[in-house]
Amino acid sequence: MAPSPADPLTGGCLCGGVRFEVVAPVISASYCHCTHCQRRTGTAASAQARVPREGLRVVAGRDLVRSFTPPVGIAKLFCSNCGSSLFSGDLDAGEAVGVRLGAFDHDPGVRPQWRQWVDSAAVWEPVPDDGLPRFGGPRPG
Repeated sequence: MAPSPADPLTGGCLCGGVRFEVVAPVISASYCHCTHCQRRTGTAASAQARVPREGLRVVAGRDLVRSFTPPVGIAKLFCSNCGSSLFSGDLDAGEAVGVRLGAFDHDPGVRPQWRQWVDSAAVWEPVPDDGLPRFGGPRPG
């Protein structure tokens, strides 16, 4: 069942200061193996869902959300209290926002559909042979 205002997907940061709801169907989900995601998460890849910007509501702690925009790429948003990585993009503009799958309270009902930036994959953790399409850089389209 797709999330809706009456039955949203919920999530938040580690300290609980930032809480959010997704009230629209998730567009897609993917893994990113770029160096930015590796350094931002401390892992070999970042798993995220794309949601319509209008379908994401920050319901608590908006004042705790901080942003870092790398020289190349889009803004990475995190909780300034606990450091949890939460979103990518702009919460106030654009068509979609990335939401870290690990920030959801429960199963968001979507699974990653591709892997991108595999040319930058960490050498210490091989990219799994899981049958997902792979792209050396960003996914085309």
